[in-house]
Amino acid sequence: MSREQVFTLEATPLKFGRGAADEAGWELERLGVRRALLVSDPGVVRAGITARVQSVVEAAGIDVSVWDQARVEPTDESFREAAEFARAGEFDGFVGVGGGSSIDTAKVADLIATHGGELMDYVNPPVGAGRAVPGPLRPLVAIPTTCGSGAEATSVAVLDVPELRVKTGISHRALRPDQALVDPSLTSTLPGEVVASCGLDVVCHAAESYVARPFAERERPSSPGERPPYQGATPVSEVWSARALEYGGRYLRAAVRGDAEARGWMMLAASLAGIGFGAAGVHVPHACAYPIAGLRHGIPHGRSVIVTAPAAFRFTYPADPARHRRVAELLAGRAFPDADSETLPSVLLDLMRDVGAPLSLSELGYGEGDIDDLVSGALKQQRLLSVAPRDVGAGDLAAVLRASL
Repeated sequence: MSREQVFTLEATPLKFGRGAADEAGWELERLGVRRALLVSDPGVVRAGITARVQSVVEAAGIDVSVWDQARVEPTDESFREAAEFARAGEFDGFVGVGGGSSIDTAKVADLIATHGGELMDYVNPPVGAGRAVPGPLRPLVAIPTTCGSGAEATSVAVLDVPELRVKTGISHRALRPDQALVDPSLTSTLPGEVVASCGLDVVCHAAESYVARPFAERERPSSPGERPPYQGATPVSEVWSARALEYGGRYLRAAVRGDAEARGWMMLAASLAGIGFGAAGVHVPHACAYPIAGLRHGIPHGRSVIVTAPAAFRFTYPADPARHRRVAELLAGRAFPDADSETLPSVLLDLMRDVGAPLSLSELGYGEGDIDDLVSGALKQQRLLSVAPRDVGAGDLAAVLRASL
C-alpha cells in the first residue's frame, strides 16, 4: 500500500467579537449576494436574533427571505423542506443563523438549490449514495448562536433518518461556509444545560481529532479528488485542536454558570475545534453518538457524544499514550507525569460531573439489550471509524458501549 504524503488545511474565514453579526450585510455584499435566504429556527427567532440579522442584511440593500423552521437535530424531512424552499426561491446566497442544526440546514439548502438532485444522493454511504458534490455552492455566511458544533467551520451537515433509526451526514469541502461571524453576544440567552452539551461536543471534537490516526498512515488516494475531508491528524490540525482543548478545560464550567466572557471563549473554542476536526476527523465517540441519538430521537448531540468518550479513549489509549496524556493535560491545565489509560477518562468524568452531564448510557435510557443495535448503527459510520487511532471492530464497539452503561 502506498502511504499518503499530502495533507490539506482549508478554513472558513472567521470574524470573532461582539457585534460581528452586525457585519452580515457587508459580508454578503462583498460576496456578490443580492437575494439571500436566511435559515434559522424558532428558538433563535424568539430570542430576536433572526430579526436582528435580517435587518442588517436588508440595510445593505439585499433582499432577504427567512426560513425559520430548521429543527434541532434535523431530519431528512426537514432538510428536504428547506431545500425545496431554497430551490423555488432562486436565491444567490445563504445565511445560517443558529446552532449547528440551522447552519447545516443552510448548507444542504444551498447544495440542493445550486446543484439539484435528491438529498439521499449526497448522504454518506451506506445510508445514502455518497454522490460527490459537483462543484462550488452559492455563498454562505454562517452565524452561530451556540458554542459547540463548529458547523461554521466544517464541511459536514448532520441529519437524522428516523425511518432507518440512524444519524448520518453529508461531507464535502464545498459545504464549508464562505464566512463565519462568531458573535459572543448571541449566547446570552442560552440555558446552562445547552451550553454544557455544546461545550462537551467541543471537547470531544478536539480530543478525537488530536488523537486521530496520523494522516500519513492512510492509503494514498488515486487522485486528489478522492482525498477525504477527514484526513487524520496533521501537524496543523493539532494546533487548532490543542487550543480548543485548553479553552474547553479553562472556560466551560464558568460558561455553564452564565459567565459572559467564558461563553465568548467557548464560542471561539468551538470554531477552533471545527477547523481542527474538519481536517483531522472525529472517530469512536462520534460514531457511537450517531446511533445513540438516532435510536432515541431528541438526545442532544453533545450528550450522545460525551457519554462514551471516557471508555472510547480508554480503548484508543494504547495507540499513542503520549497524545492521550497531552489531551488530559490541556483539559486539566496541569501536568500528568505518571499518566496511564485512566488519566484522560478521569479528567473527562470530572468535567462531565461539574457541568451536570449524564455519566452513563443508562441515564439516557439505554440498557444491555440495546448494545447490538447501537453497535450496528456505529458500524455504519466507517467514514469516522477509519480515522480512529486503532482499528475498530464490532466487538470493540460493543465493549466501549457496554463500559458506558
